[in-house]
Amino acid sequence: MSEKYEIGLGNNDVDIRKNAQSDFISFWDKQAHNLTWFSPWERTLDWNSPFAKWFVGGKINASYNTLDIHQKTKSNKPAILWEGENGDSKIYTYGDLFKEVQKFANVLKSLGVEKGDRVTIYLPMVPELPIAMLACARIGAIHTVIFSGFSAASIKDRIDDSKSKIVITADGGFRRGKIVKLKEVIDDAIKDFEFVKNVIVLERAKNEITISSKDKLWTDLMQCVSDSCDAEKLDSEHPLYILYTSGTTGKPKGVLHETGGYLTHLHSTFQWAFDIKDSDVFFCTADIGWVTGHSYVVYAPLLHGATQVMYEGAPDFPDMSRMWQILQKYKVSIFYTTPTALRMFMKFGDQIPNSFDLSSLRLLGTVGEPINPEVWKWYYKVIGKEKCPIIDTWWQTETGGMMISSLPGLETIPLKPGSGTLPIPGVEISVVDEFGTEVPPNTKGYLIIQNPWPGMLQTLWGDDEKYKTVYWSKYSDCYYAGDYAVKDEDGYFWILGRADDVLKIAGHRIGTAELESCIVSNDDVAESAVCGIPDEIKGDVIIAFVVLKEGILTDRTILEKALFNKIRNDIGAIATPKEIYFVPKLPKTRSGKIMRRLLKSIGSGNTIGDTSTLDDVSAVTEIQKIVENKS
Repeated sequence: MSEKYEIGLGNNDVDIRKNAQSDFISFWDKQAHNLTWFSPWERTLDWNSPFAKWFVGGKINASYNTLDIHQKTKSNKPAILWEGENGDSKIYTYGDLFKEVQKFANVLKSLGVEKGDRVTIYLPMVPELPIAMLACARIGAIHTVIFSGFSAASIKDRIDDSKSKIVITADGGFRRGKIVKLKEVIDDAIKDFEFVKNVIVLERAKNEITISSKDKLWTDLMQCVSDSCDAEKLDSEHPLYILYTSGTTGKPKGVLHETGGYLTHLHSTFQWAFDIKDSDVFFCTADIGWVTGHSYVVYAPLLHGATQVMYEGAPDFPDMSRMWQILQKYKVSIFYTTPTALRMFMKFGDQIPNSFDLSSLRLLGTVGEPINPEVWKWYYKVIGKEKCPIIDTWWQTETGGMMISSLPGLETIPLKPGSGTLPIPGVEISVVDEFGTEVPPNTKGYLIIQNPWPGMLQTLWGDDEKYKTVYWSKYSDCYYAGDYAVKDEDGYFWILGRADDVLKIAGHRIGTAELESCIVSNDDVAESAVCGIPDEIKGDVIIAFVVLKEGILTDRTILEKALFNKIRNDIGAIATPKEIYFVPKLPKTRSGKIMRRLLKSIGSGNTIGDTSTLDDVSAVTEIQKIVENKS
């Protein structure tokens, strides 16, 4: 389906996939021995479909495995190189983190937090966020992190569902040069909740806040506790965290992850995918409020004793050079980011990244959505200088860690722009039709996972029935991922986007990712988003929003005609948009997700609704004007 790039890091463990395929339970049993356990497990897996318990009887602690085990050898090694949006910076060594986590664990205990209690964390991207998470893990409390861009209403739903007795927040956080008043949002969200006993407030932005009897200042609390706190010896399946998925409708789902299996999955995939070495400087741009931040900012790098960069602000603030400045400053060797961010950078051309020294890079990665082949090639050529392998990873909040990816730390295989390549060892993934029958190569179908894996969610918090219905009811004993995919003749997987991100046009089903990729393949286009709006005759018609690369002078009428022709030729006339709108930018959340719901509302002339999670609200106003003028 695409040209191949023969590039790798020289590793080639040919037996590992064979061993995993012949006996996946024994395979994961062996991988779990890479962690430090207080006591061994009695059974590797209890599988009562669709519920799995991994390493049953084993005793473990996530905080112990990320901090205690490194103190003899890496106490003085930088763990977090923190860069604030406002120019602040700080280095936390493994020794520093160890001390701060133990102190904050004692703070939580002093406020009555016990094993199994839930603690909500609503903080900006500051080191105190992973400190709070690891302190919860240390004492067996269940953390539930809420992305700091959510509104009070969204936070209220999540706190109410988890019944958290403690909320941790900050006075404010910096975003695009402005202060986001986080404490104010929390005050609004919890005003009716008697079950919230205390709010711990970190003074980050020094903005004025209201202090109530429930509120405690982080600094004051940390001055009054010991810096010694033993890690609790927890059951392998003890819940580690709840992470709520931000669905566009309905009640958010509280994805519940346990400890032993989750850590095993992360330790293995981080090593396999990133070929991590003690000298590496790792930089994952994900916000910790999302699962990528949980798995590959907080837990996986610290399990390996790695040094990583953590950045507080927007990737394009104060200008488009910010990411490349950070890579140059910290001599980053592994860079893991989103296709959305890359499309944004690509829009402004090659000159900006080419003006920085990116020679420290040796490995690149993407996460969060399918990557267009054109963007992949730009990333490979301009950022990686044609010497860095690219890992294009597919996984979900529910899977806990990577499920499909090339694995330079394990093997060298040809890379295909736009393909995630192969499943990780120890999981069986297929593409099937509506009836669960595997489809022929190069045929679109539904992605399913056919066996349990260590990083999988335990259930949905407080709702086993919904867990079974959403993920395990479509196909017998198989996890339904909700994504369309193609498996090619080489066994490589190509993710085509969500099966529910589907437009039904005159009875035909068209995936949004498929159509957007077609549009972006035009040399003048930086990114695009498509959606369907109601039509009396066809049910829905397609409209497309297109952002051009910087400096494009092509006549818009000519370009529009070229895009129409390309869509007809590559996908079919049925996919031709009713309208193409050329816009300066797309409405995105602070994590880089395009908010197609807003585009659909604009195109349909409906009320816009909540825009509290938008990174830049002005994008909506600008698009509204363009749509009105064209109508």
